[in-house]
Amino acid sequence: MRKPSGVLAGIILTILSGLALATMDTGAKYLTGRLPVLEVVWARYFFHAVLMTAWLAKTRGTTFLKTRRPLLQLARGGALLGATITMYFGLSKVPLADATAVMFFAPVLVTVLSVVFLGERIGLPRIAAVLAGFGGVLLIVRPGFADTDPYLLLPLGAAVIVSLYYLLTRALSGPEENAATLFHTTAVGAVVLSFAVLIVWETPSMTEFALMLGIGALGALGHFCLVQGFAYASASTLTPFLYAQVLFAGIYSVVLIGDPLRPNLVIGAAILIASGLTIWWRENRRPR
Repeated sequence: MRKPSGVLAGIILTILSGLALATMDTGAKYLTGRLPVLEVVWARYFFHAVLMTAWLAKTRGTTFLKTRRPLLQLARGGALLGATITMYFGLSKVPLADATAVMFFAPVLVTVLSVVFLGERIGLPRIAAVLAGFGGVLLIVRPGFADTDPYLLLPLGAAVIVSLYYLLTRALSGPEENAATLFHTTAVGAVVLSFAVLIVWETPSMTEFALMLGIGALGALGHFCLVQGFAYASASTLTPFLYAQVLFAGIYSVVLIGDPLRPNLVIGAAILIASGLTIWWRENRRPR
């Protein structure tokens, strides 16, 4: 059983991860208005991969290069790359808070996909939570309304891809694959994007380059805090605190970017978070 101080450290690290990732997305949104989206995604991946590889090499030697399931690792890295590109194109068009809230439909989608691909069974409460989460997304996206932004379909598509990424992460869980999984998270994208970015490359200013380095470093920091946090406490304890990223993104969106905080966004995000927490609670409750 973990000591309370260990659990507290895990909670703090998880919240710091949400802060780092929300800050990263804020910087990325700024950059997508000035540089090609693909170049911004490359920076996020390349600098993250460099920092993560350096840390793994220092702490694990060369063991992180070895994996028993290379195809699954490549598929997982490819899924995250597809989700990131889709999300960043969305960030260039829609408010940060809206995009982040819609992205958090992914944990709800995992429940649906686990039934389809893993053959898991779910009861009526979890079905109701999934339907409520879908309703929360509809409130944010508002299909059929005159002021609907079709670009909100981009973060929604990213949420679908991320849910596949989560399933692959679950399939690769285990101490023998942890280091390789950390490496392949961004290694696949860094290699692919280093070639693709040459097509659209625009030389950034010093400020833009510093921000490009910053979003990569924040991505690495966010994932590092999350991994370390889960070393202190169980996933069932820390999962609710992952939603801190939605809160930080909302603050950045309104205070720094000047996006309007629409009532349907607040209500929809609240429903999404509640549905995700309900599914988490149903999956992790234990009989007395």
